[in-house]
Amino acid sequence: MVLELAKQRSVVNHFIAELRDEQVQKDPMRFRRNLARIGEVMAVELSRTLEYTETEVTTPLGVARTELMSEQPVLATILRAGLALHQGFMNYFDRADSAFVSAYRKHRKGEDAFDIEVEYLSSPSLQDRVVVLCDPMLATGKSMVLVYKALLRLGKPKALHVAAVIASAEGLEYAKAHLPAGTRFWIGAVDDEMTAQAYIVPGLGDAGDLAYGAKL
Repeated sequence: MVLELAKQRSVVNHFIAELRDEQVQKDPMRFRRNLARIGEVMAVELSRTLEYTETEVTTPLGVARTELMSEQPVLATILRAGLALHQGFMNYFDRADSAFVSAYRKHRKGEDAFDIEVEYLSSPSLQDRVVVLCDPMLATGKSMVLVYKALLRLGKPKALHVAAVIASAEGLEYAKAHLPAGTRFWIGAVDDEMTAQAYIVPGLGDAGDLAYGAKL
């Protein structure tokens, strides 16, 4: 399943428009907040797919019956760009466990081509857990797939959700083909093009740099 939020004509379109706007991008605090707000909306949508248990809550005047989530997901984030999106999910899944993975593009000297390197991994057991894998940009899809494979060292999840603010059509198809059957994708917007350097067009630029400052 793929849910593209931009097709729903909601306030999320305003958040995505500001993320793309090169003038608004000059305010990194605003950029991070828009990533988090999109994460919050995605968290609500994703929560509808989880398992619930009927529960009684005692109030000062009686007993209310409601359904509460039977478990919290594990929020797995690709450093560093995914941190603000991760925070948006944590604002709503406030009892969730977290996993962090460092993945980056290692460029080949004198070439546009690059390899994806996974260096750091910190995670609880993922065995039979619901995992939400967050990264603002889903360009080629290769980082997402490699990070998922790295996370399998910590156990096999019973369900996988992928959350990205902007995806390329090509990267989304790659991820769908290489991640487990039944993976759900929560995407802000899907763009049709990528440059030779694997940047999404129109995209929004480098999400990590815009959120946290340019890196050497």
